[in-house]
Amino acid sequence: MGLQAQESHSPYVSLWARLADFRHAELTALLHGRDVVRAKLHRNTQHLVTAEDFRRLRPLLEQVLKKARQGAFGRAIAGLDLHDLEAAGRELMSGEGLTRPQLAGRLAERFPGRDRQALVYATQSLVAHVHPPPSGTWGDRGATPLVLAEEWIGRPLETAPRIEDVVTRYLAVYGPASVMDVQAWSGLTRLRTVLDGMRSGLCTYRDATGRELFDLPDAPLADADVPAPVRFLPAFDNLILSHADRTRVISDEDRARVITGSEVRPVFLVDGFVRGIWSWRDGTLHVRPYRALNPDETSQTGEEAERLLAFLLPAAQHAKGEVVIEG
Repeated sequence: MGLQAQESHSPYVSLWARLADFRHAELTALLHGRDVVRAKLHRNTQHLVTAEDFRRLRPLLEQVLKKARQGAFGRAIAGLDLHDLEAAGRELMSGEGLTRPQLAGRLAERFPGRDRQALVYATQSLVAHVHPPPSGTWGDRGATPLVLAEEWIGRPLETAPRIEDVVTRYLAVYGPASVMDVQAWSGLTRLRTVLDGMRSGLCTYRDATGRELFDLPDAPLADADVPAPVRFLPAFDNLILSHADRTRVISDEDRARVITGSEVRPVFLVDGFVRGIWSWRDGTLHVRPYRALNPDETSQTGEEAERLLAFLLPAAQHAKGEVVIEG
């Protein structure tokens, strides 16, 4: 549920890795059609979600965003009337909206003597907004405008969203999952009671450590002996971030190499587990395994890398692209 969108290319690669015959224009059309929006949500980072999911999620994550605001700029905005700041932000983001530098300048005029970055950050946490296209679309490197979410979507946010609906949406993508997994993904806490209340409508399992996992009753489970195909995932992909126990897809050793500071590198998976990272520059796709691949794995990784390269490059440049598997 939701695609990491810190980098504009990432959601496109995420969908390419998960959907057959996905084309760039399909997601771009959904963004322009306002069916999908780009906004700051989970972990206080940019995500793409459907407009309907945003209407549910943004109110539920209000406290998470507030905590991040206080941790980052609490001192800088101490003493400010947050109701006044929110009202100013709503007024300035209404209509065509503003870019961040424009918003910073306008807020500084209204609240002189305050740190501009703190004003903008706090306002973004107070006012539900989205970043309309072309921001977040394939190939865009322009400014990031901010507009009122309810105006862009054309409907108000839900006043009493049900956390159960969000948990169900999460399990549809990431189940089977534990209570701690759901909390790690959402940033919300004390969800044990919520999952317990949903228990009669869910399936439950136990993992190898005895931990209880929840899933939807009609969700298919792959047999343990069925090999998973090679997959290439973009930077910040939620598969790497949406579980408390990430060893189900990445070892602790590899996690320390993939996640450094605020960076989450693009990875590739072999048989369902991270085996290395990849990068793309100047028409060349570099694949760097963390451990040696056997001949079959090398062949499968190369074939999938060629498919990814074709997706990344314009059709006219396909013949000029190259895949390099290091090691």
